[in-house]
Amino acid sequence: MPSKTRIIGSVVALSLVTQLTACGTLFFPDRRGQIEGRIDPLVAGLNAVGILFYVIPGLIAFGIDFATGAIYLPSDQYSVAPEKLREALGSDGRIDHARLKAILQQEIGLDLPLDDPRLIQHSGSIEQLAAYGLRAEA
Repeated sequence: MPSKTRIIGSVVALSLVTQLTACGTLFFPDRRGQIEGRIDPLVAGLNAVGILFYVIPGLIAFGIDFATGAIYLPSDQYSVAPEKLREALGSDGRIDHARLKAILQQEIGLDLPLDDPRLIQHSGSIEQLAAYGLRAEA
């Protein structure tokens, strides 16, 4: 008969594994930062499995996916010509958010909330561009 600590350890390990696999943030990290959209049934289903087995961790998984935006499917429209996007760059290399918002609204017909506090902005470095074989241009 297995020892009590071995059973407890197995239950804890199983609960951690099920919660880690039920989180859309781990499966689709590129979706983080989306504000709204259609809910991905795969991610919602995996989170629901987490609720069936462990209510509190399952609800936490749903909360994380909604908070990060990883539960939403990507939109069908996302392409804008790079030449058009360069018009939103100022002479100092900074992005003019009002101009970018106008370009996106004109090109893809979406009124994106670029002033939303949940918007995640990433800043890169010259080394990161060089790693992808790109040059810094402003």
